[in-house]
Amino acid sequence: MNHRAFIALGSNLGDRQAHLERATAALCTLGAVSARSAFYRSPPWGVLDQPEFLNAVVLLQTACPPHALLDALLALEETLGRRPAQRWGPRCIDLDLLLYDDLQIDEPALSLPHPRMWERAFVLVPLAEIEPSFIPARDALARADLEQVVLAGCFRRRSLLK
Repeated sequence: MNHRAFIALGSNLGDRQAHLERATAALCTLGAVSARSAFYRSPPWGVLDQPEFLNAVVLLQTACPPHALLDALLALEETLGRRPAQRWGPRCIDLDLLLYDDLQIDEPALSLPHPRMWERAFVLVPLAEIEPSFIPARDALARADLEQVVLAGCFRRRSLLK
């Protein structure tokens, strides 16, 4: 059975675009990447004294159950070069499971939907790009600080509110 999992990707060290592209390719080992947003530049979140991030969201069609998928994402981060470091600090790759079908889980190891996604324009903007019918994200976009999320390579914010 195929499940729809939305995964946020982020990088702020080294060749950020290459890290996101390698992560997207690596996700194909867990299923089929059926959509990927553009890359967006955004300021750091949490720890502010670090380089800006490049972010994207992918839609993964997968047979992995949610807990196994989370474990696989953590393993992929390690394979792609992420090492234990300061929480919300600089990293070459970050993979966050945002949504898994319509599942709601609130456990110490896994919370779905991702509990902080509603606060993060750098997640909501690319999510709305690849899943415009996801109304909660569109509603949250109206409240999020969109001015800080910029389509990579552009100097203006991309309007996703219609």
